[in-house]
Amino acid sequence: MFRKNTFSGGAHPHDEKQWSSAKAIETMPLPQKVIVPLQQHIGAPADLIVEKGQQVKKGEALAKTSKFVSIPVHAPISGTVTAIESRPHPLGVKLISVVIEGDGEDAWASEPSLDEKYLDLSIDEMKKRISEAGVAGMGGAAFPVHVKLSPPDEKPIDTVILNGVECEPYLTSDHRMMLEHPDAIIKGLRIIMKILGVERGIIGIEANKPDAITLLKEKTSAEPGIDVISLEVKYPQGAEKQLINAAVKRDVPAGKLPMEVGVVVQNVGTAAAIYDAVAFQKPLIERVVTVTGAGIAEPRNVLARIGTPFAELIEFCGGYTDNAAKLVNGGPMMGMSQITDEVPVIKGTSGILVLDEKTASLDQESPCIACARCVDVCPMKLLPNHIAAFVENQKVDKAHALGLFDCMECGTCSFICPAKRNLVHYVKLGKALWNEQQKKAQ
Repeated sequence: MFRKNTFSGGAHPHDEKQWSSAKAIETMPLPQKVIVPLQQHIGAPADLIVEKGQQVKKGEALAKTSKFVSIPVHAPISGTVTAIESRPHPLGVKLISVVIEGDGEDAWASEPSLDEKYLDLSIDEMKKRISEAGVAGMGGAAFPVHVKLSPPDEKPIDTVILNGVECEPYLTSDHRMMLEHPDAIIKGLRIIMKILGVERGIIGIEANKPDAITLLKEKTSAEPGIDVISLEVKYPQGAEKQLINAAVKRDVPAGKLPMEVGVVVQNVGTAAAIYDAVAFQKPLIERVVTVTGAGIAEPRNVLARIGTPFAELIEFCGGYTDNAAKLVNGGPMMGMSQITDEVPVIKGTSGILVLDEKTASLDQESPCIACARCVDVCPMKLLPNHIAAFVENQKVDKAHALGLFDCMECGTCSFICPAKRNLVHYVKLGKALWNEQQKKAQ
């Protein structure tokens, strides 16, 4: 038995991991065509450097950037650029994307090879390799990693936490990464620790993954300064602020970043990508994706190239079941519904979820019964019921005063609400209305 750390608040949705947790990662067949958005990260979009008709090799840059909060984008396959146009994006908009028709050769522009002395590199050179490889956070937020590893001098970091929680129901890609690629994750953690100059590393894993906890404890037993901790199975245990509270008992102030309390958090998959970038100079052109749910014939964890349409991953997993009803990018709590399966896998695509008719059906909203259950479970200690009521009645200023922008939209309040009120919808609406008000005021 492992001692379980946790935070206050949260809820316990069924984790639904049974669909795919025991499924080893399978490599997708080489896609014949990829659709690569220029914007796959938080920050400025990269600047296009290829043109229609151009031949490209795998790993070749399609777009570069001179902006600090940005990263380049690379070709996931070799072939010909057949289009540069707006295409549907998993975030629900159309964005400029590079369409590549593959030549079947899958030839590298510069084949990655191990630099045996990668740990002797300077900190600046390590961050340069991470930036040039286009590594973004792979837990969903997709923040440029080299930026996160560059805190200002006045914000010293003493602890790095690797997030292996994967609290979002259904998703198991991080679990499989920990089981199948633990060495790459640990080496990635060592690189992060060197860059930040810290001697304390923590790998936090939810207790429903005892095999991963045991394996990583064994792997790190001789690693000084690295601890593996077991966390209570509770949503949203994997959110940065809640993970920090559970792991080191520090509270990140409202509106502030983890660096305020001396901590940097990275996803376990991101750590493996950091190792690939620094040790092999390999660009981020593929990732593990969980394809799961009652609407999928054969749920699996697959290694897919960035830009592969969702439809191809679903076909590889046996296709849709007869009662498939709803397609989601990500998990059921924080994922985003899709209107087409032609959207591509991007760097932040951790899962493709297809719900059946029964699971996807929405209960009718009814008026708030003032039970305050949403207040009890809110991991940010907000008043979701009052915030939603103010937004609903066009009193956005009052919603803002109650911490509207402190809400991370985890969906715990909506999940627990007996009146089935979509409280997250009101939060998103409130944020949009507030931003609109500020623009008009300026």
